[in-house]
Amino acid sequence: MARITELDVNGSRRRIDADSERTLLSVLRDDLDLTGTKYGCGEGQCAACTVLIDGVPTRSCLTKVGSVSGKRIVTIEGLAPEGKLHPVQQAFLDADAMQCGYCTPGMILSAHALLLKTPQPGRDEIIRHMDDNLCRCGSHLRVVEAVQEAAVTLKGGAR
Repeated sequence: MARITELDVNGSRRRIDADSERTLLSVLRDDLDLTGTKYGCGEGQCAACTVLIDGVPTRSCLTKVGSVSGKRIVTIEGLAPEGKLHPVQQAFLDADAMQCGYCTPGMILSAHALLLKTPQPGRDEIIRHMDDNLCRCGSHLRVVEAVQEAAVTLKGGAR
């Protein structure tokens, strides 16, 4: 099996020794100790494991680490690199858009990707974009409010 030696994660080159067929989720959590990305269903259905790959929300539980060599990977830890919350993270806190918080990292990264693509999305567009991110606690309405709040805070574009 092929081995991967470097990944671009949260703006840093990270050296790993991993089978290219392993999931990105397992490499992030087990090899790189980036535990913000959560294992939910393991089937790509819940989106708890969402990371951004070249700006696109991607299910890391289904993504083979060998397929992301040379691509820019952003995890939830990458949105607050110096401990200062990203505006989307702050909006989730302000809107109380979580209960247990397990789905929150995937939700935040999906919301961030939407705001990168569409800085001022309408409510229906937010709902459509976030529809695949499941929250078992039922925080979806507050998630929509958080994305709307983040769009206002960012005023024209996510960073």
